[in-house]
Amino acid sequence: MTNTVELDSVDWRILEELQNDATLPNRTLAERIGLAASSCLQRVRRLREQGVITGSHIDVDPAATGLTLEAVVSINVRPHTRAVVDSFREFVMAQPETRSLLHVSGQADFMLHVAVTDSAHLQSFLVDKLSARTEVRHFTTSVVLEQVHTRALTPPRPPRPARRRG
Repeated sequence: MTNTVELDSVDWRILEELQNDATLPNRTLAERIGLAASSCLQRVRRLREQGVITGSHIDVDPAATGLTLEAVVSINVRPHTRAVVDSFREFVMAQPETRSLLHVSGQADFMLHVAVTDSAHLQSFLVDKLSARTEVRHFTTSVVLEQVHTRALTPPRPPRPARRRG
């Protein structure tokens, strides 16, 4: 379990800017935040050392690379043991079609986001790869019609005080 790190408003502004553009030069980031470049760099280093910033990435449009169809697959595995979960995770993450995998609670055990070239590629992935796994008991596939990107993580709002009824 990750320890919670105390973040102030400046830390949150740094995180928001970097989540929206991880390629920002430190000088530009410092200007946007209203800090000296050296102070900004120290804060970013501290956020990395504390495990708040765990990496940087770029977004790639799958369609621009020929992967024009995306789907989300809800998957149930049995038995739902640590060994099965670990083995299944390793298998799925090794597949080139995999964009992300979530181990979830609820009706499904996993939610798998895949990107493929077309419906034939999706069918091949589902039939030849996924359903061939002995631990996969059931899956349901939903084609992604539109993806709206999430916005940057922002500080949680404090809970509102309860109103007394009088």
